[in-house]
Amino acid sequence: MTSERPAIACLGAGRMGRGIAVAFAYAGHAVIMIDVKPRTTDQFSKLESEALDEVRKTVGSLMRFGLLNESEAERVGSRVTVAPLDASASVLAGAGLVFEGVPEVVELKRDVLAAASKDVRRDVIIASTTSTILVDDLSGAIEHPERFLNVHWLNPAYLIPLVEISPGAKTNQTVVDRVTALLEGIGKVPVVCAAKPGFIVPRIQALAMNEAARMVEEGVATPEDIDKAIRYGFGFRYAVLGLLEFIDWGGGDILYYASRYLEGALHSDRYRAPEVISNNMRDGRIGMRTGAGFVDYSGLDIDAYRERRLAAMVDLLRHFGLARPPVV
Repeated sequence: MTSERPAIACLGAGRMGRGIAVAFAYAGHAVIMIDVKPRTTDQFSKLESEALDEVRKTVGSLMRFGLLNESEAERVGSRVTVAPLDASASVLAGAGLVFEGVPEVVELKRDVLAAASKDVRRDVIIASTTSTILVDDLSGAIEHPERFLNVHWLNPAYLIPLVEISPGAKTNQTVVDRVTALLEGIGKVPVVCAAKPGFIVPRIQALAMNEAARMVEEGVATPEDIDKAIRYGFGFRYAVLGLLEFIDWGGGDILYYASRYLEGALHSDRYRAPEVISNNMRDGRIGMRTGAGFVDYSGLDIDAYRERRLAAMVDLLRHFGLARPPVV
């Protein structure tokens, strides 16, 4: 990066660009959202006003939540500006990193990225925030594609810690390392995933959301009770334990047999356990009780590890107002 806190350019001033702008401005970066559409002066003024008003409202919410005071909120909000399309070349010339956040249309993204890649310095990283289009479907439009990758933020970008980094076939590893360090520096939790459809979170949540909708369709439960089950059961547990960690916690054999039952009872192979579960059982990698599963637990103090995870669940009970004193 060209400075300790590089200037961030966001291609597009929509919801994603505004969320990313707040995240970086909160961490001390100057951010310029670049309008990618040709507009009249009045049309741009309206967009600029809407975008900056949303940024101010978001920062105001963070202030009311106790994350910053009024003076700090003013400084954070003042770091975000909006530039019209005809100023993009000069803005991009001074950018330290570029995030593309235009609508999910391949040709539109390719056009916007191609133009931007001509205006930034050769060493400046360019990232697409797409959640659906693979990096290698876009990289061909970019000059020096070794500095390009997908960086998928989850909405609201200024609050959700996770950011998924997906490098392409031509992405330089140093670029992945630099983006990872930058995101960690603003308080995010980056993960790296292969350039596969759906990345990590969208792929998992698509299955879960479709299954929840299917249960409503089948009359399994009301939407209200399904959502209650997610908030206080599924989501509660997985706020502390990762999915694979939970398999190891209970044992891969439990998942294997439960999957076989559900596949037969519901007459659907969507419940079939993947081969890795069977292979782990064959190899004795059941989980914590055998010392290994998806993770190697050898050398780990299992009792202390369980205690930490359970303590985190108790903290969640307190957060939800569900921790009660015993009846004595």
